This record gives sequence, structure tokens and C-alpha cells, in this order.
Amino acid sequence: MFKFNEHLKMLRKNKNITQEQFANAVNTSNRAMQNYEQGKRKPPYDTLIEIADFFDVSLDYLVGRCDNPDSHK
Repeated sequence: MFKFNEHLKMLRKNKNITQEQFANAVNTSNRAMQNYEQGKRKPPYDTLIEIADFFDVSLDYLVGRCDNPDSHK
């Protein structure tokens, strides 16, 4: 099962956007996004929700509790 940072990086790359573009889209810093993708830091709850909404995936998928990104639909 994937971890949060692996799902985050995969989702971002699948959307073909840079870390900086994504960080701006979810109102966080590029450095914070780097830390999230490297597994060095976890986002606050509000940012986690923004990330899930941005990619239209469930929180469970994003944090690695399930393998189905559409489980919320």
C-alpha cells in the first residue's frame, strides 16, 4: 500500500504540474510541498483537504488507507 508522500507525488506527476505550481494551487510553500513529497513532513488538516479536493480523491486514498482514489464517489 502506498504512503501519503508516494500518492501525492504520483498524483502531481500524473497531472503534469510542477511542485511549485501545485504548492501555489493549494496555498502552501514550495518548500512545504517538497517536504510532503519526501515524507519529511505531513500537511495540516486544512491543506490535506485542499490536496484531496484538488485531485478529486478521497482522504483515505491520499493518506494510504485504501487503494481506490474514487472511493469517495
